[in-house]
Amino acid sequence: MEQATLVRRTIEDQSALPTREHRENAVPLQSRPREAAVGPYAPVELSHEEIELLAEIATGVTTEVAARHLELSARTLRRRIRNICDVLGVNTPIEAVVWAARRQLI
Repeated sequence: MEQATLVRRTIEDQSALPTREHRENAVPLQSRPREAAVGPYAPVELSHEEIELLAEIATGVTTEVAARHLELSARTLRRRIRNICDVLGVNTPIEAVVWAARRQLI
């Protein structure tokens, strides 16, 4: 059985594709401004509420308990955690907590 793979390339990379078939199947990504810092050294600003949310999660309580402490619904709390993870470029809430702890924000 043949396995399919998804290849994502930026618009600049599409010209380097070897065949027309590959060029038609490439998924263009939104291009970012060159002057914007990208990667692990990009400056990231978190609001006071986001840092407070990470501090609450760092205590080890469940999302339901943390939501009650912060007077939010559990769904809103999970959505905000996911947003923080996306902004920081991490995959899990614990990675976001570690990120904040290493920068002595919590």
